[in-house]
Amino acid sequence: MADLLLELFSEEIPAGMQKRAGEDLQRLVCDGLKEAGLKFKDARNFYGARRLTLVVESLPEKSADVSEERKGPRVGSPDKAIEGFLRGAGLESIDQAEVVSDEKKGDFYVAKIEKPGRATAEIVADIVPAMIRSFPWPKSQRWGSGKLRWVRPLHSILCLLGGKVVPFDVDGIASGNETRGHRFMSEGAISVKDFADYVKKLRAAHVVLEAQERQKIILDGARAVAKKAGLELVGDEALLAEAAGLVEWPVVLMGEFDEDFLDVPPEVIITAIRKHQKCFSVTGKDGKLANNFILVANIAAQDGGKSIIDGNERVIRARLSDAKFFWDQDRKIKLEDRLDDLKDIIFHEKLGTQAERVERLKALARELAPIVGADPDKAERAAELCKADLLTGMVGEFPDLQGLMGKYYALDQGEDASVALAIEEHYKPAGQNDTVPTDPVSIAVALADKLDTLVGFWAIDEKPTGSKDPYALRRAALGVIRIVLDNILRIDLTKIITSHCDRFPNHDWATTTFDLIEFLGDRLKVQLREQGSRFDLVDAVFQTGMRREQMVPGMENVRDLLMIVARVEALGKFLDTDDGANLLAGVKRAQNILRIEEKKDGKSYDGAPDAKLLKDSEEKALSKAIDEASKAASAAVEKEDFEGAMAAMAGLRVPVDAFFDNVTVNADDEALRENRLKLLNQIREATLSVADFSKIEG
Repeated sequence: MADLLLELFSEEIPAGMQKRAGEDLQRLVCDGLKEAGLKFKDARNFYGARRLTLVVESLPEKSADVSEERKGPRVGSPDKAIEGFLRGAGLESIDQAEVVSDEKKGDFYVAKIEKPGRATAEIVADIVPAMIRSFPWPKSQRWGSGKLRWVRPLHSILCLLGGKVVPFDVDGIASGNETRGHRFMSEGAISVKDFADYVKKLRAAHVVLEAQERQKIILDGARAVAKKAGLELVGDEALLAEAAGLVEWPVVLMGEFDEDFLDVPPEVIITAIRKHQKCFSVTGKDGKLANNFILVANIAAQDGGKSIIDGNERVIRARLSDAKFFWDQDRKIKLEDRLDDLKDIIFHEKLGTQAERVERLKALARELAPIVGADPDKAERAAELCKADLLTGMVGEFPDLQGLMGKYYALDQGEDASVALAIEEHYKPAGQNDTVPTDPVSIAVALADKLDTLVGFWAIDEKPTGSKDPYALRRAALGVIRIVLDNILRIDLTKIITSHCDRFPNHDWATTTFDLIEFLGDRLKVQLREQGSRFDLVDAVFQTGMRREQMVPGMENVRDLLMIVARVEALGKFLDTDDGANLLAGVKRAQNILRIEEKKDGKSYDGAPDAKLLKDSEEKALSKAIDEASKAASAAVEKEDFEGAMAAMAGLRVPVDAFFDNVTVNADDEALRENRLKLLNQIREATLSVADFSKIEG
């Protein structure tokens, strides 16, 4: 058994591409090895600024011999059929095939193909060059006169199998056993024998191979430097991963900037030094931002890093000067005085300008305000101002600060605190891990923003397709769901969506509403599934009463997310009981019989069964139980007592079991048969008051 060591050494790889590239390297090589019939113990990938590395453990010397039989045409078949068979089987003449007899099919040709195993080194020499030439970089380039494309110029390929070089060539780059260490802290090529030797010599050449170790060195160093200065590090996992991808030998240093810059909002400072210099911020014991920053150098400088710190301080001073300029200038113009300029910003060519969108948001936020317990005037005012900061210099420089800067500017000009907070929070939640607004005014504007986006893009038929979602509509839908559920809000989304449809011309409001509600239901299923709920139960509850013909004015077709969740929870508990499991089996049996018989007869068995035709005691008992359970369940649902509704359904379990045990549904008497099928339909209709049991698995 031998280990494979592969390193692709290049100019600096963008930090954001490294992790995915390491995974792709492992996937492509390992898939190729498996397809060639090679088994191995384990594989690990490593990624960094200048190298992608893969080690595959315990590969055999060669792939296994393969013996297979390939069935051919019958004896006497046309020449072309036989010629195709010979080509596919790799035979020179039909004499090399065997003739096999079959009692039913007669005599036919069979080729016995023996494929000897190939040396692992030969397989690797085929796989790796092909992988390199087709590597799926998001962006790549060519250099010199070669045809090879790589993310940055590729300098060398190290490829060892069991300590021996696997020879091959890729666009003039020959494989070998050499790598290079740190760009500035080592010199010359480094020859290695195996993975252990590779790691050891790279460390000696000031290269930390593992990204996770580089991250730990940076994090521990940053915390230690901050603690020594009486400060605390502001955590930033994304920046930590990026910093680890920029260096091979991380050295943590601390710099400072003028205290005068602390007059600028802290988020601006954090964003500026993060974006431009990839530096970490620190706070004092009081939790306020300090006028220090932590940087990560890629070299242990002889002067202790003084020159590096000075250089970073100069750049950060310039960037913060720009930020302070924007902060001072932006406050000279009130947010409301910027609103006319929103007419010049296109939201979408089919949905108008940001100014037109703001008018819709104002109306919708005011409509939502009493439902969520917000002051309508404050909700409308926040909606009016929520997009104005898009026109400020600060947001132009730092787009990630939109909303947040609107809050600061609103407070500076004396707006109500709830209005200012809503301007910041109306984008929330921006992702799965983002916080959800809790202030009523923020909730009203955040819901208005997301629902306007959803209704608008549905109205112009720009919906997500497959993995494509250019307008982040799935995220908007999930945001609506999280805001409603986390704040325990009772909202008739169908009514709100239908009302907002009137603000968009040239579309069918019923289709828009129905399709969008269905989309929200799908997003709810995803959300509940991630929280551990069964998605089929969500489907069963959500589909209850969800029929397109019900989407007409005046119908109380409430899509109350809280009630859906409550029903799902109650249904899940019920199905975990013996009564629930057995009733589900009985209902499904009834549904299956009905489906078969209705298809065969070409008609449905709706309507109430004739009481005079209920002959057996079991069908009389079932009819009575259905009537009682339906009334009790409906009354419980009306009171939103879903556990009570399930308990009422549990009363059907015994009579349903007795009916199927003792009554023949497909009786010889046609009138009796039809009556009993109608009784089965009554079971189906009764359970629909709590859920559509046909959607439940099991």
